[in-house]
Amino acid sequence: MRVLEIFERIAQIPHCSGDTGQLGEFIQSFASKCGYKVEKDEAGNILCYRKKRDICLQAHYDMVCVGKAPQIRLFQKDGWLGAQDSSLGADNGIGVAIMLALMEEKSEAEFLFTNDEEIGLIGAKNLELELKASKMLNLDSEEFGKVYVGCAGGVDLIASKSCLKKWADHLHFYSITAKNFPGGHSGVDIDKDIPNAIKTFAHFAKGAKIVWLQAGERLNSIPVHLEGVIAVEQKLESSEWFAVQKSPPKKVVQEDVWSILCAFGDGVRGWQKEFHIPSRSANLAKISVDENLVVECSVRANSDEDLNRLECEYSTFLKSFGLEVEARDRYGAWKPVITPFAKEVRRVYERYGGGDFAAIHAGLECAVFVQKYPWMQIASIGPTIQSPHSVHERLKLADVEPIFAIAKELIG
Repeated sequence: MRVLEIFERIAQIPHCSGDTGQLGEFIQSFASKCGYKVEKDEAGNILCYRKKRDICLQAHYDMVCVGKAPQIRLFQKDGWLGAQDSSLGADNGIGVAIMLALMEEKSEAEFLFTNDEEIGLIGAKNLELELKASKMLNLDSEEFGKVYVGCAGGVDLIASKSCLKKWADHLHFYSITAKNFPGGHSGVDIDKDIPNAIKTFAHFAKGAKIVWLQAGERLNSIPVHLEGVIAVEQKLESSEWFAVQKSPPKKVVQEDVWSILCAFGDGVRGWQKEFHIPSRSANLAKISVDENLVVECSVRANSDEDLNRLECEYSTFLKSFGLEVEARDRYGAWKPVITPFAKEVRRVYERYGGGDFAAIHAGLECAVFVQKYPWMQIASIGPTIQSPHSVHERLKLADVEPIFAIAKELIG
């Protein structure tokens, strides 16, 4: 299928969030060769169109790079497409590939490729291109059969303070390295009981004093990596999750880092029964300890009221340990609304075996666009993608063609 051929080409072009220039140039060149007008703004967003602009198809072209990415080696197994020892980038490269394949067929629509979605919806928030469409079909959803009409909002909290160190010769010192943690998306996977490397460490090394510690990858991923040197009263042995080796005594930080990690309320904080998804959650995403202590977490909620509440709770918790807290990259929730366009998407989808309305406990750029363009009707669809933002990310191949067909029929 042509969509998969284009995706394979995309996978060979580095496009980690924050470093998307090469793929951006590829998209612009591809669109120009297909006869489309191409516009680009300062944020790296790309808008392509011919004449008719009633509907806008939208996908983001950056990806979360985990493992060996951006060196991506694709493989197929049992009807799934994956990548060897890296994230796949189907989130949202498959949406980009669907749009490019439609442009190859000279489809009439607005095609909006947004930049740096994975690091704070940066492209969508800073969009300077003029959209004329009254309807938008987002292609960033990850469950076939669903028409998404709502998503979570979120905010990142960065807490920090300087550290003082002192000797603790009476303790046992160890170097520690995490292993076997699977990782996952901090929104759509937060309810799947995936172990968090930082929280698991807190229960493994009870009461630990920290010499230095570095853990986590990015704010929208459940942590996989952790390494450092710690001191504990009890002797430690390697486990399923951690490799430990004896280390010579060193100065430890005076701050009670362990209590912060142990008491942090990580995971699902509430449930949205109507759509069978979490309504509130928190992800203890990153920690760095040495001369300074830096704790980074993300909180999500499917309503702005709940998001404000979570931000207050976690900011207060972190401040209670003497940390200064800064809120970053806030985006509001997309309150579920079933518009006439959403119903139209469902009518088409039903012929392909799907069409149930749904909401997602993750951020979609739809939440930004519904604020920017309150008159625009928005819906989101996509093929099944499992374990995004991890080395286990995989795309269900059988879903790609029907999603392409649905998008093609909707734009006429």
